[in-house]
Amino acid sequence: MKKRYGMVIDLHKCVGCGACDLACKNENNTPEGIYWSSHINGTTGVFPNVTYSYMPTLCNHCEDAPCVRSCPTSAMHKDKDTDMTLHTASKCIGCKSCILACPYDVISYNDRQPHTNKATKDSLIAGGTFSEKELGDKTDTPFPYYNAERGKTYPAIRSKGIVEKCTFCDHRVKDGLLPYCVNSCPSEARIFGDLNDVNSEPSKLLKQYPSEVLKAHIGTKPKVFYIRKFNKV
Repeated sequence: MKKRYGMVIDLHKCVGCGACDLACKNENNTPEGIYWSSHINGTTGVFPNVTYSYMPTLCNHCEDAPCVRSCPTSAMHKDKDTDMTLHTASKCIGCKSCILACPYDVISYNDRQPHTNKATKDSLIAGGTFSEKELGDKTDTPFPYYNAERGKTYPAIRSKGIVEKCTFCDHRVKDGLLPYCVNSCPSEARIFGDLNDVNSEPSKLLKQYPSEVLKAHIGTKPKVFYIRKFNKV
């Protein structure tokens, strides 16, 4: 049976620490100002009756993805083996049709060459620390936190003039690993797996708890599900 990967986020377990956001940037070499993993938070009410909400967000890998339908070059596409919404950077012409079509605002555009501001040549303490450029040179990487693993399935650094977004860490999934945001969540609030497998953890949770998706009325059929409200059983 074809796999259909998706994610369940348990809002009751989520502590709002932002580890998912940091892990994603670390794993995927995303430039400054671009976040594949983000969040929506808010405070409502009047003291002392105040409610705080925190909802992690990422690409929903919709089954009926508007970004895929709108892409004129098929750069944005559905992977035939995993049903994940992926992007072929070499086909991207930077037209931003996918950005306009996405109702979730999770696709970003590189309007400048990424990471060029990271290669500083000055040490913090002369003779006592490495500059970023020196450290990059010693580790044979473009910058100190560069992750070569990202380059297995997708350009490790996306160039100027193309779009980019969350890929569910397809390079890890295809090696039998979990997306790095899932692996890095300290409260295990993110659960990832094959939605077509009734015995997978996401499938079991979706049977156990009522779930919701973002902007369900649009009909894109997101594959990122939220269970249990923040601070409630």
